[in-house]
Amino acid sequence: MRHPVDGITEHFSADFSSCFPAAFTKLRLWVTLSLLTLLSGCATFAPNPPQDQSNICEIFREQPSWYDYAQESEEKWGTPIATQMAFIQQESSFRSHIRPDRKYYLGFIPGPRPSSAKGYAQAQDPVWEEYEDQAGSLFARRTHMKHATDFIGWYNRRSQQQAGISLTNPEHLYYAYHEGAGGYQRGSYRGKPQVLSAGRQVAARANRYQAQLNACEAEFQCRKFYQVWPFCRS
Repeated sequence: MRHPVDGITEHFSADFSSCFPAAFTKLRLWVTLSLLTLLSGCATFAPNPPQDQSNICEIFREQPSWYDYAQESEEKWGTPIATQMAFIQQESSFRSHIRPDRKYYLGFIPGPRPSSAKGYAQAQDPVWEEYEDQAGSLFARRTHMKHATDFIGWYNRRSQQQAGISLTNPEHLYYAYHEGAGGYQRGSYRGKPQVLSAGRQVAARANRYQAQLNACEAEFQCRKFYQVWPFCRS
């Protein structure tokens, strides 16, 4: 059944679009594009991955706020800044909206993704929901560096508590990050050459990042107008 208001609305829209066809078309296009942008998670506005990912000083020079986020996470959870950034480089190469590639059938029919991993830290849905319940908030986003670094710090603290892994051992923290505390304790990573290789790469990168950060960290401290030396120095 058609309601009277439906006819009025259709009549008004038709009259409006006939009087201002170009403006009406542009308005509808703008609304459509805005909705698509929101649905895509605002990937268009995400920071570009750093050009030189081999040097943590250059990473923070491009994105100084990332230093602040990682420092906050270190103070809260204990995982060193260099280890956090080594994890993120390994997982996503600093791409905010990356997800595992889909499988394609017959070469063109899109199938499911192999996992629900998403964002800088490649956190999967179940563990991200645990993080939201225990430490994060309903507004936490896997595509935001602040929440990604906090998630890594939270997860590594849990690995420390459940599996006894030192927060200064990036290689074994990464094994637990990939396999879970239970899988790590069972030694499941030992039979996975790719995971072993990734863990060694994370450890080497974390050590290199730490040496670089030791030489440049002062650049990212006391840079804000409300920070006063020496009280903002770590």
